[in-house]
Amino acid sequence: MPDGDSRIEPEPDLVATAPQPGDPVEPARPARVLHLVRRAAIDLTPLRHGDFRRLWAGNSIAFIGFQVTAVAVPVQVYEVSRSSFWVGLLGAVGLVPLIVFGLWGGAIADVVDRRVLLIVSSLVLWGCTLALLVQALLGLSSLGLLLALVAVQSAGFAVASSTRGAVIPRVLPAEDIASANTLSFTASTLATAVGPLVAGLILARWSFAAAYAVDAVLFTMALYAALRLPSLPQLHAAGNARPSVPGLRSVVEGLAFIWTRPVLLMSFGVDIVAMVLAMPRALFPQAADERFGGQGAVGWLFAAVAIGSSVAGLSSGWIRRVRRQGVALVIAIVVWGLAVAASGLASSLWLAVALLAVGGAADLVSAVYRQTILQTYAPDEMRGRLQGVFIVVVAGGPRLGDLRAGATAAVVGLQAAWVGGGVACAVLVLGALLVPSFRTYDASSVIDAASDPVSDPAGDQTSDAVRP
Repeated sequence: MPDGDSRIEPEPDLVATAPQPGDPVEPARPARVLHLVRRAAIDLTPLRHGDFRRLWAGNSIAFIGFQVTAVAVPVQVYEVSRSSFWVGLLGAVGLVPLIVFGLWGGAIADVVDRRVLLIVSSLVLWGCTLALLVQALLGLSSLGLLLALVAVQSAGFAVASSTRGAVIPRVLPAEDIASANTLSFTASTLATAVGPLVAGLILARWSFAAAYAVDAVLFTMALYAALRLPSLPQLHAAGNARPSVPGLRSVVEGLAFIWTRPVLLMSFGVDIVAMVLAMPRALFPQAADERFGGQGAVGWLFAAVAIGSSVAGLSSGWIRRVRRQGVALVIAIVVWGLAVAASGLASSLWLAVALLAVGGAADLVSAVYRQTILQTYAPDEMRGRLQGVFIVVVAGGPRLGDLRAGATAAVVGLQAAWVGGGVACAVLVLGALLVPSFRTYDASSVIDAASDPVSDPAGDQTSDAVRP
């Protein structure tokens, strides 16, 4: 018979494993999975800021309408002229104002209230859309009028884009800019895919006037967002006088600033390498016809990069946590070049589409870091001009890439032009890592300076300009 003190002792293993008061509670597996998904999903933090939220929503909606018009105008030009020459001329007519007013508009944005300039340039864009609507309703069928409206629209777009890019760092804290750019690029990528589909539906069922009317209505959202912005006059660093009326000298000052800042210079340089050497879209029609069974495949080839960019954008929560943005930018472009090269070797359409989608994902990452470096590294008084250069590079790079791809294919053949361009891009862009300030660039080191709107986060690094 057991004595009165005896108790049944718990087994040692049970004692070791039983939860004790104060022990950390391990999250359940579904909770851990949800946590990982949230970390990977696109970061919505910038949308907490009302000014950015309105800008992002307004421009995302308006860009769908812009893409509708971008399809409707070439179709109308072809219907009027029955000639692809006139359709091709639209690109040249739009490119020159884009370059001129991208640079000059950026210089203006460094002098005037950016809210006012964004409103004025947005009204120019809206006016062009309304004019396109009126000429379609009246059935004017004038090639000259269509080309003139495209030229004015390109000028307005260049000024508005340069100004909007310079506005973002004024309405957000520096640590949210990378996430804001990811949101913007993801939305524009989705709009690029959705807009042409909407345009096709409208043109098939209704008319050119209906397409332009949709654009005009959707653009009111962007105009409303601009009107709701606070006043955004230029901020002056201590000891800096207010700049004179913008002109060629202001533009040259902006270009000289880039030249003396290796981080900025390399961010522009690697983008030009990526687009000029590796952009394969001019080869898609020939590839579809000769390799993938006909023109039914061309739509998938053109959509593949946008598909990859959209998926990357929706799973981009990690982007803002990367601090070595110079190295990350180079890695992204290397992946872009290798993915493009591999897609040029694919014998299956779906493999080519998958590889191009990988390239599109890398392209979105590189675009976010390029824009983020530009917006946080440059002082406020230079942001307009540098955004103008950015617009010119972004618009001109792919067009030069089309020229490079087409000319190379005519000489060495489709596959060599496609694969060779991607490989050349991946190899040459590694040269940017030879620039010390770019290789060691750490975003966290400029966030504090960028958060002070009158400081120059690049000011203590200009000595790197004389280094290789």
